[in-house]
Amino acid sequence: MFQPVSFFIGLRYSRSRKSSGFVSFITFFSIVGIVLGVASLITVVSVMDGLEGEQKRRVLGLVPHIVVADESQPNKQTSLPQWQTLREQLLLHPKVKQVTPLLESEALIQASSGALGFVLIQGIMPEFEQHNIVNTSMLSGSLDSLSNQSFSVVIGRSLARKLDVGLGEKVRLTLPNKTVFTPMGRIPVQRTFTISGIFSIGSEVDETLVYIHSKYGAKLHRQRGDGVEKLRIYLDDAFSAEQVVTELKAEYSQYNYTTWNESQGALFAAVRMEKNMMWLMLSLIIAVAAFNIVSALVMVVIEKQGEISILQTLGLDRLGIVKIFITQGLINGFWGVTIGTAVGSFLTLNLDSIFNLLGVSLLGAGQSLPVELTVNNVLSIIFSAMAMSFVATLYPAYQASLTQPAEVLRHE
Repeated sequence: MFQPVSFFIGLRYSRSRKSSGFVSFITFFSIVGIVLGVASLITVVSVMDGLEGEQKRRVLGLVPHIVVADESQPNKQTSLPQWQTLREQLLLHPKVKQVTPLLESEALIQASSGALGFVLIQGIMPEFEQHNIVNTSMLSGSLDSLSNQSFSVVIGRSLARKLDVGLGEKVRLTLPNKTVFTPMGRIPVQRTFTISGIFSIGSEVDETLVYIHSKYGAKLHRQRGDGVEKLRIYLDDAFSAEQVVTELKAEYSQYNYTTWNESQGALFAAVRMEKNMMWLMLSLIIAVAAFNIVSALVMVVIEKQGEISILQTLGLDRLGIVKIFITQGLINGFWGVTIGTAVGSFLTLNLDSIFNLLGVSLLGAGQSLPVELTVNNVLSIIFSAMAMSFVATLYPAYQASLTQPAEVLRHE
């Protein structure tokens, strides 16, 4: 089969075993370094993507993508007027997936034992919350119990453990920012609720969020109506929230809109920055390994001075010499990237099995490590590693092309 002469000679040089042991040693460890760097980068990035995806599922599945409120009611003594009509209108937007009514306030929760906790009360209507991630994360009871049982509350497992309470037990919800006058003076509004459900999402909301029915929330807040103060909008793509708000403001300018970016944007920005830093650090491993190719090729160039001179006298031009050593360096990089990709993909797809074999549980017993191995990430890593290998070959190849045949052959 026909092969370009530069490629053929570079391939022969890469296969040659006659070079000095030290050159072979450096070449071997440059390949091993690329293997480790590529494998580590594929594994870590896949785990980071998996954790980010799981975080999006848990956080953005619970946190509303957009909240609509009527700021024209400063005292909040009545529910959002005509929210049913507004909900139907919002659902007509092509990017809106679900719209649910909400009452929200901060409160203290107290168990009969005296244990206290600071929580965020969300007054909901269970019939609109079938898509809610809490609905699929119930350990006992259900969200529907809020409709079936008066003055009932659904809390997270972490909060239940903190208060040492269980299903059917009583807790007291107190609104520290809302008071009433009594014969004993001014006291905070409070009411006893019965625990009718316990959920577990596996995040901090398990300890800080409680659900009640909005109509009982209205009674707790001494409000008229069904207690709906806001509407929560869930989109088919949470990251299009800003665009949707712009479009909704043009049509419903009398309402105030808050996106998830304002409450959770810093969290996702931190995760993204951490992911980028991991990319940078692990890419430096590949870069160091790739630039070991420079050392190996420089020594090969010195060792092959005579052969380079002979090739030049036979008519091979400088560009042909450059191609020889670029080929040799890229072949070393190719082997490192190929083996590293195979090792990294294998580790990524079998992380849980490997950790189970070693008896290691990173997320606790019974929880598997979320992993997301994507073709785009793998291709990006392969391209980056090969690009680094290519750049590493340029200096030695250029130095080889500067060889003066007359000077070298004079001493042969």
